[in-house]
Amino acid sequence: MKKILIVGGAGFIGHNLALELNRDGNEVTIIDSLAVNNLFSVLDNKDNLHNPKLAEMFLNERLSLIKKNNINFIIQDARDYHALTHIISKIKPDVIVHLAAVSHANRSNKDPHSTFDHSLRTLENVLDYAKYFKCHFIYFSSSMVYGNFIKEEMDEETVCNPIGIYGALKFSGEKIVIAYNQVFNLPYTIIRPSAHYGERCISRRVGQIFIENVMTSKDIVIEGDGSDKLDFTYIKDLINGVKKVIENKNAINQTFNLTFGRSNTISKLVEILKSEFSNIKVIYKKRNKLNPERGTLSVKKAKELINYTPSWSLEKGYKNYIKWYKEIFKNYGK
Repeated sequence: MKKILIVGGAGFIGHNLALELNRDGNEVTIIDSLAVNNLFSVLDNKDNLHNPKLAEMFLNERLSLIKKNNINFIIQDARDYHALTHIISKIKPDVIVHLAAVSHANRSNKDPHSTFDHSLRTLENVLDYAKYFKCHFIYFSSSMVYGNFIKEEMDEETVCNPIGIYGALKFSGEKIVIAYNQVFNLPYTIIRPSAHYGERCISRRVGQIFIENVMTSKDIVIEGDGSDKLDFTYIKDLINGVKKVIENKNAINQTFNLTFGRSNTISKLVEILKSEFSNIKVIYKKRNKLNPERGTLSVKKAKELINYTPSWSLEKGYKNYIKWYKEIFKNYGK
C-alpha cells in the first residue's frame, strides 16, 4: 500500500485514477479547488456550450463516486502555497500525481493567463514540497509537446516543437520537473497521453462532442477533411498505464507515451458512430492552424520498461463509450 496524493484529482483523469488506486488498496487523497471542475467553468467555455444538465450529472457522479469509496477529498486551491504545503506535509505521500491544469488546448490559447496560473503556479508549489521529501513525482504532460508529428511513430526521444500555448506550457512543465531532478535529485516520471476519452468526461474532446451531437440531433462538425489522425486512448488503458508507473521502479526518471499506440483518422471515429446510429450529418469546416498534425505515438518504451499493455482499440473502446452514453441518455437526454 502506498500513500498517493493526486493534485487536481477531481478531473476526468484524476477521479478515474483515484477510484482505481483506491480499489487496489492504496491510501488515496485528492486535492482540488473545483475551480476548473465545476459547472460554471464548463458553461463559461462559450465555444463548447452543450447540455448543462448532462455536465452537471457527470460532475456530481464524479464527486459521488469519490465519496462512496471513502476517498479523502480536500477542497483546496493548489495555487495557495502555504495552505497547500501545510496539507501535504500532514499527508506525507509516497507518490504525488500532478494533474492540476487547464486541460484543453483551445481554452489555453484563448486564456493564457488562467492557463499559466492553474498549471505552472500549482506545479511550482507542489514541486517545492516534493523536493524535500523525495517522493515519486508524476507529471502529466501531453502529446501536444511534439507539435507537428514528423515521423510515422513519435517516440520519447523525438525532438519536441510544440505549437500554441498549451503545448508550450506542458513542455515547460516537463523541463521544470527534470530540473528539480537535476538540482534536488527528485525522482520523477513524465507521462504524455493523447486524445483520451471515456466515461464522465466533460472537457469537450472530439469523441465526446461527436456522441453528444448525434444523440441530440445535431450535426457533426469536422475541422479539415477528416484525414487528421489521433492516437485515441481509452481512459481504462491510460489508468492502467499510470498504475504501472507507480508500481515499477523502472519508471523512475523516465518519460513515457501512454497511448494505445496506433492512430486513427477522425473519419474512422465517424464511421464507428454510423455503425451505432442512423441519420448522421457531417459538416466540414476550415482546419485550425494551431492544431498540430498528429498521428501515432510509440509505446515501445513503456511496454519494455513497465510492461504497459494497452488493450482497448478505438473500435472496442469507443463502442463501449457509446454504450455508456446511451444508458445515460435514457435519463439525462435531450
